[in-house]
Amino acid sequence: MNRFISTARQRLPGLVITLMLGILASALAACAHAPSENYKLPHADVPETAAPEGRYVQIHGTRIHYVEQGKGDPILFIHGNPTSSYLWRNIMPTVSGQGRAIAIDLAGMGRSGKSNTGYRYKDHYKYLEGFIEELKLTNITFVVHDWGAALGFDYASRHPERVKRLAFMEGVLPPIFPQPSFEAMGPEMGGMFRAFKDPVQGRRMVIVNHMFVEQILPNFVNRPLGSVAMAEYRRPYVDSADREPLLAWPREVPIAGEPGDVVERMNAIRQFMVSTNKPVLLLYAEPGVLVPPAVVSWYRQNIPRIETAFVGQGLHFIQEDNPRAIGLAISDWMRRN
Repeated sequence: MNRFISTARQRLPGLVITLMLGILASALAACAHAPSENYKLPHADVPETAAPEGRYVQIHGTRIHYVEQGKGDPILFIHGNPTSSYLWRNIMPTVSGQGRAIAIDLAGMGRSGKSNTGYRYKDHYKYLEGFIEELKLTNITFVVHDWGAALGFDYASRHPERVKRLAFMEGVLPPIFPQPSFEAMGPEMGGMFRAFKDPVQGRRMVIVNHMFVEQILPNFVNRPLGSVAMAEYRRPYVDSADREPLLAWPREVPIAGEPGDVVERMNAIRQFMVSTNKPVLLLYAEPGVLVPPAVVSWYRQNIPRIETAFVGQGLHFIQEDNPRAIGLAISDWMRRN
């Protein structure tokens, strides 16, 4: 693991890591104060109609929800924390002309049922693997975000014969993760993640104060989210007892060698990234959070068949800022690859 961290830091200058963490820290710090819309862009034309109910499939004893449109080879959309398949509502119609667009709700999130094993990374991966097997998906194009990016790249590293391409944006991925220590993340970010992982503080922040949906989500979108969108994102977590998945995710962020199994999977993902011959598309915005423009160069230098597409201004949930640009970039890339 130490060799991996050392190599990543040699290839990604400390200044770039500091920049990324600074952007993330600033956005998180804003969450601690009364919300202000002064920094937001003018309202973009981003539809926020309520999400229709989709289909369900039973995976490992849990009812997993998904929506789909189009025909052909599968294009599998995977969200992260704290969103759902609703995040992809304005991108799927643009991409569905290229295949069968499918957006899953991870266990305990969106309209999916509760997990009967827990909400660790390994549990979500198990459900994803079971979902793909149940729907008999092959020749998959992944479109992934946040923790969904880790899940998609991980699946591709273990089942390369079933995956055709990968498109990702703002992913919880190497080279940013794993982090060698809390101290390496700086006092604000290190302190934030120490608090998430603390058994008392973490529960107060995420379960009681509902921080991920009420503060982080709207502050990480570069426009004011409307009432319909916020209602959709709140809906799975009205009761505090339903917020366990939201707390599990930040505790899975690999820092200082823990959790060891997540560090291991991040190492495997990195090895896959630098060696795969599959077409890969990185979609990024400015300033971004996990993938600011300065980090794009690492991906360009290390993933053999990567293309990059700049989609405009945005923070972390760039699907809520630039869905049309994202959809057109993915569709064009698929057509050419």
